[in-house]
Amino acid sequence: MVAKDTFSGENRAMPASTRRILVIDVGGAHVKLRVDAHGKIRKFASGPKMAPADMMREIRRLTRGTPFDGVSMGYPGLVLRGRIAAEPHNLGAGWVGFDFAKAFGKPVRIVNDAAMQAIGSYNGGRMLFVGLGTGLGVALVIDGELEATEFGHLPYKRGRSYEDYVGESGRERRGNRKWRKAVLDIIAHLQAVFEADYVVLGGGNAVRMKKLPRTVRLGDNKNAFTGGLRMWRRGG
Repeated sequence: MVAKDTFSGENRAMPASTRRILVIDVGGAHVKLRVDAHGKIRKFASGPKMAPADMMREIRRLTRGTPFDGVSMGYPGLVLRGRIAAEPHNLGAGWVGFDFAKAFGKPVRIVNDAAMQAIGSYNGGRMLFVGLGTGLGVALVIDGELEATEFGHLPYKRGRSYEDYVGESGRERRGNRKWRKAVLDIIAHLQAVFEADYVVLGGGNAVRMKKLPRTVRLGDNKNAFTGGLRMWRRGG
């Protein structure tokens, strides 16, 4: 598994023997974290005012006394070549240019949050991952090569974006029935455009879906942690 935008910059590779990775899944409502494959999952509230320094304070508190060798972070926004390239839509400011490697004192790899869960959900072939949460995350994996996208912010209907329709604000505005219909419509469009063999739905709102097409399945949000480990363990 190779995430193209993950293995560059000052975030250098760690020895293959490294075993303890702190995986952080940053969302618009919560931040979840776990150290290694069997650690306890911890979380805290995020929200539109959370800056990276705020997040760091909580992470330090929750990981006090728990050693780790490196960090994987799924970020809800644009990541290019392992660096945050745009401020998030659902969090506070200050993310672009924040030095997480310096803040942690450890090597850090950053990828889009949907991409991290996609890496952990992948089972071969051409997979489309759609993350239904506060926003909309879309990632594509083709024969082990990851391509994260910012598809959710493209225009969809009536001057609104895809995320406006199937993100949490769209669900609250239009109700579950219309929201589900929009999700299925968007999945059909994306699967056709990307010629995906199968689709995995993740994110906190994926469980709100009912009947799904044959080639679409629910993922597990814990796959984000699997993806975070795979970001360091290419043969894993």
